[in-house]
Amino acid sequence: PSAFDLLSDFKKKVEDVYDKESRDRVSLLQEIVSLKELNTRMSVDALNLTRALKGDNKAQGNWGEMVLEKVLEASGLQKGREYETQGSYINESGQRLRPDVVVHLPDHKQVIIDSKVSLVAWERFCSETEEDKELHLKQHLESIRQHIKELSAKDYANLYGINTPDYVLMFIPIEPAFLKALEMDSELFGYAFDENIMLVCPSTLLVTLKTIHS
Repeated sequence: PSAFDLLSDFKKKVEDVYDKESRDRVSLLQEIVSLKELNTRMSVDALNLTRALKGDNKAQGNWGEMVLEKVLEASGLQKGREYETQGSYINESGQRLRPDVVVHLPDHKQVIIDSKVSLVAWERFCSETEEDKELHLKQHLESIRQHIKELSAKDYANLYGINTPDYVLMFIPIEPAFLKALEMDSELFGYAFDENIMLVCPSTLLVTLKTIHS
C-alpha cells in the first residue's frame, strides 16, 4: 500500500478510537447522573430507616448489604452472573470467610465489597441536640476507623479462588455519613488505603469499579 493509503488507514483508526472513547465518556456520565438521582432517594430512605433501626447493628448491617445490592442491580449487574453475595472462601490460614459481595470482572478477576458499617452514632449525630453532635460525630469516625481495621485484618485479598487487587472496597450506604466523615477527618481515606481498603458510597461505587477494571 502507498503512504497515502497507510496514512488514511491510520487516520481512520484514530477516529474510531476517539469515537469509542467519546461514547464511553457519555455513557459513564449518564450512569453518574442516574446514580446521583438514585443516591438522593436512597439517602432520604436510609436516614429514616436508620432512625427506625435505632442501634440494632445486625439489622443495620443487613440493610447496608441490601442497599449495596440495589446499587449493583440499578447499574445493570445481575446477581449470580456479574456478582455474588455471601460466597464461601478459604484464606491462607484455613479459615472460612464470607465476603458480602464479590463482583466478577473480565479476565477472571474479582473485586470484594464489604458493607458492614455501624451507623448508630451517625443517627444520633443527625437527631440529637447541637451540644451533643460533636461527641456523636467523633464516635461515628471511630466506628468507621474500627471497621477499617477489622476489615483489613480479614485479609480478603488472599482468599483462595479470588483473583483480586490487594485492596477491598468498604461500602458506606448513607452518602452524607460518608461525606461528613471525610470532611471531618482528612486523613481517613489515606488511613483506609494504607490498610488496603478503599472507601466507597452509592455514588462512587460504580465509578470505582470501572476505574479498577481499566
